[in-house]
Order: sequence, then structure tokens, then C-alpha cells
Amino acid sequence: MQKDRLYLLSFLAVTLIFILISGVAIEYFVKYGADRLLNTQLESSKREAKEIATFIGAQIENGSGKEQTIEALQNSISKANLDMGFISMFDWSGRIVCHPENNKVGQLISPKESFVSSVSDDLTPEDFYELLKLKREAGGIRDFEGDSQDSEVVYLYPVNGTDWMVAAHANIDKISNEIDNLRNRFYTILGIMGLVMILTSVIAVRLIGSSYEKRLEAKNQKLSDEVINLAKLNRAVGDYQQKVSEKNPAKKIEDGTTKKRILTYLRNELLPISIEEIAHIYTENTITYVVCDDGKRSTSNLSLDELFSNLDSSYFFRANRQFIIAISAIDKIVRYGNNQLKILVNPNSEVDIIISKNKAAEFKQWLNL
Repeated sequence: MQKDRLYLLSFLAVTLIFILISGVAIEYFVKYGADRLLNTQLESSKREAKEIATFIGAQIENGSGKEQTIEALQNSISKANLDMGFISMFDWSGRIVCHPENNKVGQLISPKESFVSSVSDDLTPEDFYELLKLKREAGGIRDFEGDSQDSEVVYLYPVNGTDWMVAAHANIDKISNEIDNLRNRFYTILGIMGLVMILTSVIAVRLIGSSYEKRLEAKNQKLSDEVINLAKLNRAVGDYQQKVSEKNPAKKIEDGTTKKRILTYLRNELLPISIEEIAHIYTENTITYVVCDDGKRSTSNLSLDELFSNLDSSYFFRANRQFIIAISAIDKIVRYGNNQLKILVNPNSEVDIIISKNKAAEFKQWLNL
């Protein structure tokens, strides 16, 4: 139940993060795409208006009649593609001279209704996009008034030698629809990507989680087994301590006598110590120390090998190259490192007593395990 809840929370978290990132990304991509679209539309409109105005001006300078020029332009723009925009021409009084829709020729054009920019090049794609998106004045451009207006004059260019103005119109509804379609495509693509990514992420989290849980369960099982083994080992220590407590730890040497004491030094004094009083023996900086049950520490001139050879192996154990421990001094056995054992003794040792992995089997055999 807890795992299902974790997976659900993971799914919700990934979904929320994706929605937040997608929202920012979509606005950026739509803004970028709209800027490219509007920039292309504006540049093409300006270029077309300038070319037509220059061409008409050249015809007038070459002696072509105005009526003939107007008729030629009207025939030309009547056949033009009006999908995204078109070209018209009017005189300084505002009377339309040429227009793709013949019924508008001769009508007066109202700047307040049809113009989004002056004759200058001030209109930018960013301003145009803000105008289309927010339907309010932006960058000095007028607000759209009325939904019935289907086109706007985005650029004006005068015809030399005449009182005519060539106007570049933009199909506002068509451009807005193109931007909306662009936004919808982004939403569709990111929606599909998001669904695939979220499902993939949740599946990956579940697979990784299951694999991790299996490893964790195996590790816990191994740890549980080690705890059980350590508990058995500590019980065996107690049983062995009770068993040998009734025995004399002194060892008979080859000549038949019994070695009950070893000779140590305490500062400049000779100090004989009974074998039964020894807790552990260790070396440090080439010096051999003998520690008694009461915590007193003295030194010996003998090496650990020499001392161990004269001790009862059922009562003393060579833990490593540095330590010899007595069964009576072992307080607890704990796990240490990778399959190693750490012996806690009483009195406490300043240096850790570590039994290696290879030595652990011998130690268990010593305890009759």
C-alpha cells in the first residue's frame, strides 16, 4: 500500500513538473514561432508595397497615364492571393484607388478603423504579436476595434510624383488562426511527449524501486543472518567462558612442571603475573604489553609468539598478529567491516581487536561452533 502511494506521488510530481516546464516552454516556442511568422509577413508586405510603389512611380515618370496605371494595378491585385494579406492604393484624401475587392474602389478609408501603423517602419513583430494576443494598444499601435475588421494596414509607402499611397494589408483573422494552430500543435506534441515521458518515468521508477527493494531485502536478510550468527557467537563465548572457568589455564610445559606465572616489568620492577589474571596481551611499537583483569598494564621481553607457545590454547586465542585474548576477558563480539569481527574486552583495549575474515572460522572453531 505504501509502495503504491509512493508510485502515485511520483506520478503526480513528475506530471506537475512537466506541466510547469511545458507551460513555460510552449509560451516561449509560440512567441518565437509567431515572431518568425509576423516578421516574414511584415517584411514581405513592406517589400511588396515598396516594389509596387516604385514600379508605379517609374511608369508615371515614363509618361504612362494615371488611368492606365490604375487599371493595370487593379487587374494585377484582383488576381492576387488574399490569404495572408494584400495590396491596395488610395490617394491623400483617403479615397481608395485600387483594391482587390472592386466594390471598395472609390470608398473613403478611415485611418482609425484600418491602420495599425503610420508610414514609418516602427511596427515590429513583437508589437504586432502583443497586439494580436492581448487585443490592446502595444508599441504605439492602435487597439483593434470591432470583430468585423478582417484586415489592417500594416505599412504605407508613397508613390513618387503622385498623391497616391500604396498600403500593405495583413489578414488579421488568418494570422491569428495561424498562431492558434501553431500553439495547438505545440500542445499536441508536448502532450504526447509528456504522456510518454511520464509513463516511462513511472515505469522506470517502479522497475528501479523493485530492483532496489530486492537488493535491500537481500541485504537485510544477510544482515539478519549475521545478527543471528553474532548472537550465537556471543552465546558460545558465554558458554565457553563458563566451561573453562573451572579449568586451570596454566599449561604444562615439556619438562612436566606447570607454568603458572609469567615475568613482566612495571617500570624498573620485576612483576610476576598469574596466568589466570591475564586479560589480553598485545604489541605496540615493538613493545609487548600484558594487561590484567584489573586493568594494570606491564611489559614483557618475550614476543607474542613466545608467550602464546607457553599459554593454554583452550583459554587463550591469538586474534591477530598484534593480540592474544583470554576467553574470560571477552565481553562482546560485533560485526566489523566486510565479514570481520571486532572483539570487545574487559578491561577495555585502547586498540581495536579485529579478527579477519580468514581468522573468523578458526575463532568459531575455538569456541566449539
